[in-house]
Amino acid sequence: MSSLSQFRSFTQRLPQTDLMPTLFIGHGSPMNGIENNEFSQSWAELAKNIPLPKAVLVVSAHWYTHGTFVTAMDFPSTIHDFGGFPQALFDAQYPAPGDAELAAEIPGLVHSTHIGLDHDWGLDHGTWTVVKHMYPEANIPVLQLSIDYTKSPENHYEIAKEIYALRKKGVLVIGSGNMVHNLRMISWEMINGGGYDWANEMNYKFKSLIANGDHKPLINYRNLGSDAMLAIPTPEHYLPLIYTLGLKNENEEVSFFNDKAVGGSLTMTSVLVG
Repeated sequence: MSSLSQFRSFTQRLPQTDLMPTLFIGHGSPMNGIENNEFSQSWAELAKNIPLPKAVLVVSAHWYTHGTFVTAMDFPSTIHDFGGFPQALFDAQYPAPGDAELAAEIPGLVHSTHIGLDHDWGLDHGTWTVVKHMYPEANIPVLQLSIDYTKSPENHYEIAKEIYALRKKGVLVIGSGNMVHNLRMISWEMINGGGYDWANEMNYKFKSLIANGDHKPLINYRNLGSDAMLAIPTPEHYLPLIYTLGLKNENEEVSFFNDKAVGGSLTMTSVLVG
């Protein structure tokens, strides 16, 4: 979708169901957390047109751990895990509460791995820069689930399937990363829009596989060729997408928004399931 007006028209047609949708959001630059731009506006508009969640659980690219953990504190801190940005970004806070009771339930849903309760992390910029626009009053509990770097994409897909029950409990589960994310090849000439041919081609390939419900090649992305390795030089920004796919019902529809390449080597392309 190329414009906010098109996105608004789309979201107004979304059905209201008892099953919370699930999202993959391309979060891009931390500056999106304080800027009023096409990406942050679409996040805000989307939140108005899906059911109000009882809680939000984010699988963020920026909590990459040995082992799997869920934040379990009552009041998670706002983490400014970046450098070189304006002071206004470091001053930004998102004082949403946590939900220790919900956090304590999640390990019981997952049998493929142990999930520890974390009281130290908080909300990193993969979470708060997005959710801050969706729920600006910070009155909905927000938790994070970490990504275990020792696990394979297949393992992460299985964990996602095991936490599917959260969608029935009114929890909005968001994978936050970027499908195409290669900071080493970023082009400042294209920072406001535009992608290298390989980035655009992989973005199209990813979307086609997602739309067709063909998850196996997405899980085994290393077999998609050299362009995939340029798009995913390291897996942490891609794996949140695997969680969103694992949370999808076989017959659920998927839609795309913020479908744009920036900086040559990143895409903001995002997915709505349900």
